[in-house]
Amino acid sequence: MVIKESRGERTFRIVNAILMVLLIIFMIYPFWYVVMYSLSNPDLAASGGSFLKPKGFTIDAYKMVLRNKSILTGLRTSIIVTTGGAAIGTMIAAMTAYPLSKKRLPGRKGITYLFLFTMFFGGGLVPEYLLLKKLHMIDTYWALFLPSCVSVWNILVIKNFYKGIPESLEESARIDGASDLTIFFKIILPLSKPILATISLFLAVGFWNDFFSSVMFIFDKDKWSLQAVLREIITNTQEAMSRQGITVRNENAANVSQKTLTMATIMVSTIPILIVYPFVQKYFVQGTMVGSVKG
Repeated sequence: MVIKESRGERTFRIVNAILMVLLIIFMIYPFWYVVMYSLSNPDLAASGGSFLKPKGFTIDAYKMVLRNKSILTGLRTSIIVTTGGAAIGTMIAAMTAYPLSKKRLPGRKGITYLFLFTMFFGGGLVPEYLLLKKLHMIDTYWALFLPSCVSVWNILVIKNFYKGIPESLEESARIDGASDLTIFFKIILPLSKPILATISLFLAVGFWNDFFSSVMFIFDKDKWSLQAVLREIITNTQEAMSRQGITVRNENAANVSQKTLTMATIMVSTIPILIVYPFVQKYFVQGTMVGSVKG
């Protein structure tokens, strides 16, 4: 039996589709603009326009970006910090959430409230800097991700996910002689792939986009993250480019300008995290919904 659409329902569907298409265009066009501008000849690009396609196609800006030492070292730092921070942060959150999800844990509510307290009150930047200095972590990669590895929000989301796992699975394993660690690593973690992939993505995006930690805790600019290098190039323009070893408008870079180089650098800093997303996207919605609703 075919249910006939009413006039109001049909109007709503059409208007909703138009609004969604417009929203998609508004979201995609800024990204498309950066891509097209970075591939354009600077003289033609200076005339402005919509940049639906490159104006005088050239990849010279990308060649200069990928030859630049500061950008390459920044890319290396960002990869180290993102992979290390996401892996360590996800494991810390998973291992902390597991005992908190068990009613048999003594003082469970008090410990949870103690974690919640840190979500609303923090020591501030100066105590954090002094702590890192005391631990000899200033000017090291550890300062870029270790302080941010523990996220109370991530712990609570994983904790709620664990509550949805049947207790009978753990009871059966205990009858067979499995310890808590065996149950956690061989039963709980394999069943938690959706939520762990989601949390890993959250952490990876956060670490990849972070520039503040590099500016505050790293003195050696060879250890700056890619985002910190990009920020200096964008905010300080030509002077910063010279300090980073980037020279434009010379005989080897006739098709590169300050703006096309900036656009290319933005793309180089954005593409890696975009490549990672499709591999965890299938877990993303499932992990977010289950981890946030259950419990």
